[in-house]
Amino acid sequence: MLYSLFRYLDEMYDVPGSGMFQYISFRSALAVILALLITIIFGRSIIRMLRRHQIGEEIRDLGLEGQLSKRGTPTMGGVLILLAVLVPILLVGRLDNIYVQLMIVSTVWLGCIGFLDDYIKTFRHRKEGLKGRFKIVGQVGLGIIVGSVMCFSQEVVVREKIDGPVEVTYTDEAGQTVVTQVQRSVIDSEPQKIANTTIPFVKDNEFDYGWVVGGDRLLTWILYIAVAIFVVTAVSNGANLTDGLDGLLTSVSVPIVLVLGVLAYLSGHIIYADYLNIMYIPDASELVVFAAAMSGALLGFLWYNSYPAQIFMGDTGSLSIGGIIAVFALCIRKELLLPLLCGIFLVESVSVMVQVGWFKYTRRRYGEGRRLLLMSPLHHHYQKKGLFETKIVMRFFIVSILLCAMTLVTLKMR
Repeated sequence: MLYSLFRYLDEMYDVPGSGMFQYISFRSALAVILALLITIIFGRSIIRMLRRHQIGEEIRDLGLEGQLSKRGTPTMGGVLILLAVLVPILLVGRLDNIYVQLMIVSTVWLGCIGFLDDYIKTFRHRKEGLKGRFKIVGQVGLGIIVGSVMCFSQEVVVREKIDGPVEVTYTDEAGQTVVTQVQRSVIDSEPQKIANTTIPFVKDNEFDYGWVVGGDRLLTWILYIAVAIFVVTAVSNGANLTDGLDGLLTSVSVPIVLVLGVLAYLSGHIIYADYLNIMYIPDASELVVFAAAMSGALLGFLWYNSYPAQIFMGDTGSLSIGGIIAVFALCIRKELLLPLLCGIFLVESVSVMVQVGWFKYTRRRYGEGRRLLLMSPLHHHYQKKGLFETKIVMRFFIVSILLCAMTLVTLKMR
């Protein structure tokens, strides 16, 4: 919105300072500031409103230390996160960018699913909330939309970098030629409609989904859409399972979103993409503005969500955060990096699956169910072992930073 306005003012009237909106760095800084201000300034009013309407979390007694003291804490705070993301991106983002449009749709889509789940829990007093199969249907629907857009939109392309000899001339202050060198540099790029992704730790790191199905174009797109569905569903549910302690999901997600923003900038810059030998994705750098808004919103929400939490994000926030991360990774063709980048989500999900699977197996074999962990997801296991909540959150945050650093290392370590 503001981008288009100031671009018009710059082109038509040459208004001083209006050209600043052409820079992604400037608009990203604005997005962070706006998102932080929205969450911090309006957060307290929203908390008071939720308390006034008695929209609080109903806590089940699981025998965890300090758990029952959280009963009645305002929930559905994910609405605040989504507003703090959407308002800045609508103001300073390029709304004609296909990737930004996809991120906005994904945010609203999963926000609605999470909001419906929280509404049923809070106002209908049904602790199970929205039935799992309906959540899955919603996530699958978003996966189909994202996969279809990535497959069939003519604006979603990867450009093959073509380099060649370029003559570079160096002159002195008088304009006289000092030396002339011939260097190899990117001189052109060919747009390609391909279903490629990035494989970490491999030298020739582009993987073509078409190779799996023998190059058949239709089957390639079907496979890609299936991958998109799996990625959206897995990461969204993984984030949802991680949201179990004050500030846990928020603090773990901030470095993930920042790394995705870095990868988007590098992928959308032809020089850096060529230097790092990664796919050049035109217009992907605009996603940096979205990542900036998301980071600001999460940090601002942490102001109230850190221990002891004054508000919970609920499924409105947790499902959306996971889905946003998944769709973002798909847009920049880095979905195969997610098991490393979102390692916390992966471990939390696996801990639940292993716990449930082992319990069912031992009950069938021995007549009584046995557990591998004291409680799942994994963060509750550490709670049962006596670790204080803030220590668990801080250690998970440190591990998330480590995994994010390892993800960036994959750019060069092959």
